[in-house]
Amino acid sequence: MAKKKHNYKFNPHTLTFEKVKVSIKDRLKMISFSVALGVVLAVIFTFLGYSLIDSPKEKRLKRENVQYKRQLAEINRRMDLISEELADLENRDDNIYRTIFEAEPIAPEVRNSGIGGVERYNDLQGYDNTEEITATHQRLDEITKRMYVQSLSFDEVYKLAKNKVEYMASMPAILPMRKNAFHIVSGFGMRYHPILHYSRMHTGIDMAAKKGTPIYATGDGVVEVAGRGDGYAGYGIVCVINHGNGFKTLYAHMNEVKAVQGKKIKRGELVGYVGTTGLSQAPHLHYEVLQNGKRVNPVYFFYNDLTPAEYEQVLEEARQENQCLS
Repeated sequence: MAKKKHNYKFNPHTLTFEKVKVSIKDRLKMISFSVALGVVLAVIFTFLGYSLIDSPKEKRLKRENVQYKRQLAEINRRMDLISEELADLENRDDNIYRTIFEAEPIAPEVRNSGIGGVERYNDLQGYDNTEEITATHQRLDEITKRMYVQSLSFDEVYKLAKNKVEYMASMPAILPMRKNAFHIVSGFGMRYHPILHYSRMHTGIDMAAKKGTPIYATGDGVVEVAGRGDGYAGYGIVCVINHGNGFKTLYAHMNEVKAVQGKKIKRGELVGYVGTTGLSQAPHLHYEVLQNGKRVNPVYFFYNDLTPAEYEQVLEEARQENQCLS
């Protein structure tokens, strides 16, 4: 059995070592000091441990934060690309598509309207990443709004394009006869009439051709008149096609009409054959174009079938002030 150890101190007066007697109070003080020191050291080491050494949970959260920031940066990079592509679409829409179809460009305030302020992002406030998340949400909302406006614009452009296709198909834009089957003998304007023997307004062009030469519709439409119609005295056998959009064409002095009144007709379909009926001096086609009820020069609508040189030649022939054939 181990002997109990005692503390001794030297007494200079008696020149002897005396046993140190420790009171209960002193013992309590020593115990209290030791406990306090232990607690302080424990707090210090715990603080240092939590400050300098990550727990497994903290390590996992840090990894997730790094991944989150990487993903957020990638999302913003992709939104940059989408925004650039969308800006290109908006530019082409305003300056090409809508210009072609004669529509006003969409104002910037319309494209960016209704996005709203930061108050709509109040539920994102109060976090360390609030600023980044709010900015990303705002960009996404802006892009979504712009895409919605652009979608509506494309719907409108599609309708305009469809109407334009129908408009161009109905435009009397080709020659009423094959270009090697006739020549223009009289143009639009004041001309001398060979039968009435005086100058009067010639409201179309006279295209001389052999009797029986096929005549074709110059645009899509509906046949209004086919034969010797009332109000067309002197025109002989006539065909009138209503092309819509304010356009009509008239084909006169035919030998025979093949178009059927009230029926639809397509550009390039047979209307009839060249003749010399009515007040006509020789076989030819008298061809007229009416726009909104007013007779206009037909040669201005021949651009689809002619090269620039051929078109200039037709214009020159039509300018000659000579005698008309009807």
